[in-house]
Amino acid sequence: MVKITDVARHAGVSPSTVSYVLSGKRSISEETRLRVRASIRELGYRPHAGARALASSRSNVVALMLPLRSGVAVPVVMRFATSVVTAARRHDHDVLLLTQEEGEDGLRRVADSALVDALIVMDVQMRDPRVPLLRSLDRPSVLIGFPADADDLTCIDLDFHAAGAACARHLAALGHREVAMIGSPPEVYERETGFARRVTEGFGEAVREHGMTGGVHPCEASADAAKDLVGRLLRERPGLTGILVHNEQVVDTVVRALRAEGRRVPADVSVVAICPDELAEHAETPLSSVAIPAEEVGGRAVELLMAKLDGEPVPAATLLPPALTPRASTAPAPR
Repeated sequence: MVKITDVARHAGVSPSTVSYVLSGKRSISEETRLRVRASIRELGYRPHAGARALASSRSNVVALMLPLRSGVAVPVVMRFATSVVTAARRHDHDVLLLTQEEGEDGLRRVADSALVDALIVMDVQMRDPRVPLLRSLDRPSVLIGFPADADDLTCIDLDFHAAGAACARHLAALGHREVAMIGSPPEVYERETGFARRVTEGFGEAVREHGMTGGVHPCEASADAAKDLVGRLLRERPGLTGILVHNEQVVDTVVRALRAEGRRVPADVSVVAICPDELAEHAETPLSSVAIPAEEVGGRAVELLMAKLDGEPVPAATLLPPALTPRASTAPAPR
């Protein structure tokens, strides 16, 4: 087992200096601090969590506010949660879960106590009522998502605007001219959830840019709603040849509904989705898709939070570029 004395010897400093770097109780030069942290990483030193908490007056716990409410794809949310918990444990931190229903009261309750050192907030709305509170707290925070006004905040997410645009451009490059987007449940848009709003904006811009026609159609997260919507779209728009699905809970149903209506995928209608890779890869017809990088976003959110706790500068905005993987569900538009 690596000891603090091993780290000190490797970094060429005293054991007390290593302790001060870990606790933040004394000012250490940037050069020395970086050298000590490099030795910690190289040797795999893991300070005892209880001793570290006592030394730094920290709880070694971070709060994660999860969006467990209507319109939310719970399996996707739990992938984010798992990545946050896994990354936090690498830094000897535990995770306290809060639900969206607790809102500002829940954030204030844990922030006003000694329960947590910092906070991660998900499902960010364009005019999120939690943002003013986060700005006023003496606890560092990271948002997975972007509000309309992100000044003085640290935010990270997939670039959903670029993701929506990438899907539309993929269909345009295949010659599709009449397209549609089957979107999230209506309540997600009513709440002005940031990621959903940005997908629609990116999709709409790219549709106009390439001279296509197409609109956004919210869809309840149920098989019956998806079947009804697909049937209505095909009746109202018989020339429809391309669909973007941004609703993980109905992706499979959309493909089945198209077949039930006598449309072959992709010979008659191409389908592209924004969803986890596992869902796209294991669909009956593997789906061309932009992946939702939950593991990377959650892990990097924790890294940003740990850096803030250590007083290190972090970027205000981190947008992960979308990666579209073509699969069997998209093909050139039918003549």
